[in-house]
Amino acid sequence: MSKTILIIEDDNEINSMLRTLLRTNGFQTVSAFSGTEGVLVHGDSIDLILLDLMLPGRSGDEIIGELKKKKNVPIIVMSAIHDTSKKVDLFSLGADDYITKPFDNDELIARITVRLRTSSGDAAKPASRVLTYKKITLDPDNFHASCNETALDLSKHEFLLLELLVKNHNRTCTKSMIYDTVWDYENSADDNTLNVHISKLRKKLKECDPDTEYIETVWGIGYRLKK
Repeated sequence: MSKTILIIEDDNEINSMLRTLLRTNGFQTVSAFSGTEGVLVHGDSIDLILLDLMLPGRSGDEIIGELKKKKNVPIIVMSAIHDTSKKVDLFSLGADDYITKPFDNDELIARITVRLRTSSGDAAKPASRVLTYKKITLDPDNFHASCNETALDLSKHEFLLLELLVKNHNRTCTKSMIYDTVWDYENSADDNTLNVHISKLRKKLKECDPDTEYIETVWGIGYRLKK
């Protein structure tokens, strides 16, 4: 059964674009164009909410708590605001994720898919937790990684970075996606920090499997695993 996503966005063009994007990817949609309308239409049929912040009447951050009380589903906030403190405030109010406008459509679909999988409980199933790609094996529950049957000694951020790449091995992970997921919106994440971690990760994978290049750079966008 397809999932239903509530789009709370007052811009007609963006709302229409999101409806088309989501339906093309197999989702059903419900649209609201104000905070008040969003709260009214939210109910049992909704599986996830895309929430704009700058809404007429009641703003997005004002209604997060009320939406959660009606039915606790994942809320992904969409906004052009880059302020880290604002993002942290939104999480404290109950938001589950945040994507900055303008966003990459593939990244949005990936975030939606992850949030729906987590909320449905699929991510908690032991069989689905072990990740593999070529000779890489990751066990997130036990924070264990190996390549070519050799254990990888990874830092927390290196492990999370490799986990993100493996989970999204069919797509490019944008820098924004990496910063938000691996560094969890910390101010310490920048291009230099990311480059250093990628370099260390490549070196450790090469030591385990000298004949294979695993990570490639997509210049100006991010990184992905080589096919």
